[in-house]
Amino acid sequence: MLNRKILRLYLCTDSGMAGDRPLPRLVADAIAGGVTMVQVREKKASARALYALALELKALCAAKGVPMVINDRLDIALAVGADGVHLGQSDLPAAEARRILGEKGIVGVSASTPRLALQAASDGADYLGVGAMYPTGTKEDIAGVIGPGGMADIRAVTGIPIVGIGGINAYNADKVLEAGADGVAVISAVLRAPDCRAAASRLREVGRAPWE
Repeated sequence: MLNRKILRLYLCTDSGMAGDRPLPRLVADAIAGGVTMVQVREKKASARALYALALELKALCAAKGVPMVINDRLDIALAVGADGVHLGQSDLPAAEARRILGEKGIVGVSASTPRLALQAASDGADYLGVGAMYPTGTKEDIAGVIGPGGMADIRAVTGIPIVGIGGINAYNADKVLEAGADGVAVISAVLRAPDCRAAASRLREVGRAPWE
């Protein structure tokens, strides 16, 4: 089973939030502040641009011993030697990703209901991305908010590692952890901060994961 500790502070990238600051520098600062896993999530990037960015971030993460997965694009993950892939419900089936990556590759799956969580676990997912926990500007579907209560419902049916995602910041992360998440995933709470290292450090200090 995937070590739950690597999900403690999970950073998803979004170049649109970096402004005029180089994204790799922000990711490096965030890792220095306590980020334990990175997901390269660049929905608007071309395949060539995503490949170039992922290659740079993979070198950076590998140097710090931080796992890195690619959102959706298994082909890019394989091309840059990423540690795995994170899949949504409309992406490549998790079972197929597991077949291609083998047992050593990380497969994460987004799940918002107990049924989807159980299916992902059955298909070979190493961890679940559960949310949205709170309303968030990175996703327009506010109706998809399930809150900490939804997290608790999913935790009740599966022992697979879980990271909570969606609208999480230093003021509400504790509620997500208390509901059973092994860690929290953030985007704007770190990447929009004037000091990414300090923002990540503050998030690491909030609450306690079930395994801590």
